[in-house]
Amino acid sequence: MITFGLADGYDAARTTVESTELASLLANVGDSKTLLIHPASTTHQQLTEEEQAAAGVTPDMVRLSVGVEDPGDIVDDLGQAIEQATD
Repeated sequence: MITFGLADGYDAARTTVESTELASLLANVGDSKTLLIHPASTTHQQLTEEEQAAAGVTPDMVRLSVGVEDPGDIVDDLGQAIEQATD
């Protein structure tokens, strides 16, 4: 599991997870495939900004659970999604 933030904030993080082609947008972890989620707009969306912050969820946060796909394919997929989100 890797957690990272995007300098362009909430919209860029959300667009990134919606723009991947290889990684799946799912909340569960422990799968054999690569999974990606934007907690602020999914699993923690019902919380206030203050409650999200107390839980360690920032608006720019993306969680990535790396699967068994080729590492280069995962990096390329994530790279194109981030580029798309930050253009």
